[in-house]
Order: sequence, then C-alpha cells, then structure tokens
Amino acid sequence: MPSNTVSISKLLWFKNVRADEEPVDQKKYLEEGCKPKCVKQLRAYEACVKRIEGDESGHKHCTGQYFDYWACIDKCVSSLP
Repeated sequence: MPSNTVSISKLLWFKNVRADEEPVDQKKYLEEGCKPKCVKQLRAYEACVKRIEGDESGHKHCTGQYFDYWACIDKCVSSLP
C-alpha cells in the first residue's frame, strides 16, 4: 500500500469519532453574557406585559418591546470578538 493512502478502517474510525461529538452552540452562551447589558429593554418589555395583562381583546401587544430587547442582545453578541 502506498504511504500516502489511508485505509478504509482508519476513515471509518475517524468518521465514528467525529459523529459521536455533539456540536456546541455558542450563541446561547454569548446571549447570556449580553443580557446584563440589555436590562433597560427587558424592564420595558416586562412593564408592557404587566400593563396589558388584563386585555382580553387581543389588540394590545408588546411586540415592539420584545424586538427592542432582542435587537439589543443581537447587537451585543455581534460586537463580541
């Protein structure tokens, strides 16, 4: 067998080792680290939720505050090295 070839058994072993490893999503860890920087937006969202608690019409919502909070998180995460 030439020295620059790899045996099938080595390839299968490597494939099995790699297949067993679960990829780790770093995003959730980065987001957790950014949450303290976005407390103002979170408090605005929570205040809105409390304000509309009794609305049974379904017309009131806190979508703007929700998106403001997650925009803050996303901006923080994107600025990390």
